[in-house]
Amino acid sequence: MSKKKFWDFFKSLKIRFILLFLLIGILPATALRVGMLRSYAKKAVANRSIDVLSQAKILTNQIVFNNYLLDAGSEIINSQLEQLSNIYDGRIMVIDGSFHIIKDTYGLDEGKTIVSEEVMRSFRGEEISKHDSENNYIEMSLPLTMPESKDIIGVLLVSVSTDSILLNQDYLERSAWVIQLVCIMAVVLASVFLARLLTKPFRKMADEIAEIQNGFRDELRVTDYAETEAVSSSFNQLYGRMKVIDESREEFVSNVSHELKTPLTSMKVLADSLNGQENVPVELYKEFMADIGNEIDRETKIINDLLSLVKMNRSAVDLNIASVNINELLELILKRLRPIAARQHIELVLESFRPVSAEVDEVKLTLAFTNLVENGIKYNKKEGWVHVTLNADHQYFYVKVEDSGIGIPEDALEHIYERFYRVDKSHSREIGGTGLGLAITRSSILMHRGAIKVFSIEGEGTVFNVRIPLNYIIAS
Repeated sequence: MSKKKFWDFFKSLKIRFILLFLLIGILPATALRVGMLRSYAKKAVANRSIDVLSQAKILTNQIVFNNYLLDAGSEIINSQLEQLSNIYDGRIMVIDGSFHIIKDTYGLDEGKTIVSEEVMRSFRGEEISKHDSENNYIEMSLPLTMPESKDIIGVLLVSVSTDSILLNQDYLERSAWVIQLVCIMAVVLASVFLARLLTKPFRKMADEIAEIQNGFRDELRVTDYAETEAVSSSFNQLYGRMKVIDESREEFVSNVSHELKTPLTSMKVLADSLNGQENVPVELYKEFMADIGNEIDRETKIINDLLSLVKMNRSAVDLNIASVNINELLELILKRLRPIAARQHIELVLESFRPVSAEVDEVKLTLAFTNLVENGIKYNKKEGWVHVTLNADHQYFYVKVEDSGIGIPEDALEHIYERFYRVDKSHSREIGGTGLGLAITRSSILMHRGAIKVFSIEGEGTVFNVRIPLNYIIAS
């Protein structure tokens, strides 16, 4: 299996569920097994030590009481020594005050002298008990003390084996391994079952998404879990937006094709009319050529507006932000548009409440405000007016463009920012509108993190309110 296939396999949600369940089931069981076995061994050794120590203390009392160090032939004491040795699989030695071994239950070292650290410490009155885990035995050394004088006359040395404890521990460990293997098999089966159960909605979701891609479904509905229901809802919202965007793109392409084709069709009709006639009068020739020139201008304006809109749709990185005097910018815009307004007898008025400077892209913002004022002029009444107001506070500056024009029907207000949308197509075509001006305006204002709102009454006029931050806000 290649490295990529291995990681793809590991990324499977089902595999991760199975591994998670195995870890949850196996690790605690392993830790419990090891901990219990270690605890058993310690507890068993401690209990064995306590039992042997209590029996040994009883023996020390009887050895002293029966003067066993003087007469080692006592059958009662010898039988008790042998019995204790046999019960605990150990070895017991009785040592007198001269360090001579007077009794060895193994019968190997009787009569010999023994000098060891434990024996010496017991002659000083210490009771010693230690466990040698490497050699598997417990060793005890107890002083033989006279009850009245408290003199130490000897030592009882006891060694007992812990092999039986180890055997029991091995048996328990084998049993624990069997139980753990059974548990592991149960956990594996349970994890596979639960993994299939938990991942089933995701498989269902993948199948339904594939059906949506192939056009057999319109929405995703997987409601097995609250999480999958939330994902389905979010997916359906996203899919709905994508369909709207797709439809908008198709409509945009259709509109662009239509708008670009119309001037070309008009020019072809005019050119064919000229070519189809002989001895065309100069006046008619000039009239047709002027119409062709107007259509070329219209085509150029559409293309320029489309290019402007494309630039507006790019990221804010394309903005050339600089500190701009908004008062001067609006005055320059109105100065450029006054000749157009004068031809239609429209009065242009600029009212500034205070000096305003802001961090903006002068070119893009000029285009936006120019479109608003120019629309106010184009869609106005004779002897009408366009009133532009500038104000500001500590955070934003506000521009209001108000006119006395024909107004916008209420049902059209929500569509005016759409590309190529026209409220009155015949009138718009007559005055040269492309249907892209407000789309460009809105994009420019949004790029500046601003907002635009429109209020209009049909037959009375329109008001556009624009709000833009004084300091450009960089998106995080």
